[in-house]
Amino acid sequence: MSQMRLTGMKEAYQTLLQTQEDLTYEEAISMMVDAEWEWRHNRKMQRYIKQAGFRYQSSVEEIDFMADRKLNKNHLLRLADCSFINRAENILVTGPTGVGKSFIATALGYQACEKGYRVAYFNMQKLFSTLRRSRADQSYHKILKRLERTDLLILDDFGLEPFDHENRLTLLEIIDDRNARKSTIISAQLPVKSWYEIIDDKTIADAILDRIVHQAHRIELSGESMRKLKKSKQHN
Repeated sequence: MSQMRLTGMKEAYQTLLQTQEDLTYEEAISMMVDAEWEWRHNRKMQRYIKQAGFRYQSSVEEIDFMADRKLNKNHLLRLADCSFINRAENILVTGPTGVGKSFIATALGYQACEKGYRVAYFNMQKLFSTLRRSRADQSYHKILKRLERTDLLILDDFGLEPFDHENRLTLLEIIDDRNARKSTIISAQLPVKSWYEIIDDKTIADAILDRIVHQAHRIELSGESMRKLKKSKQHN
């Protein structure tokens, strides 16, 4: 088993030897096969989480649905089954600073990794900086190919800074490569209606928004900063 790298099966077999459970051959084999499947699934999930590049850890179970920020629990839990990825649908999370946009987007990303989807998380400005540098070492198209193949792309902090012409075209290329084939989650402080101003080029904005906004799931948050609420509760 070790030579064949059946680690989960080997560990289950060792457990059986130690516990000396009274199992039939069929039950013992079933237990070892289940253990091997679970071990491989967990390894794959951890690898996908590491590759995703999340800024921090979060989960759907940790999301606070009690806070007054207009978060529809049923809607979010339906998205958490990740079937939207199979349908190549997008999610737009908007709201003021601190209401939990990044946390929700990341939680859905972790959920996708657990279900076996490849995920990539990027802060928008850092992504643009990386792509700008990649033009110098000829890795630009390699990065774009990786983004194109990723099942779920998370673009965090969309529009914190105005887009220049190069960034507008880069974003259009990324979105166009994924359009109707892969899913994208975008988080932004400004509402979707203000994204034309952020992109600052009507023709390119039309092309980008036509591909990501129509039929996208929207999570529009409001209310006080979750960080302030948590600090207030701690002091109380």
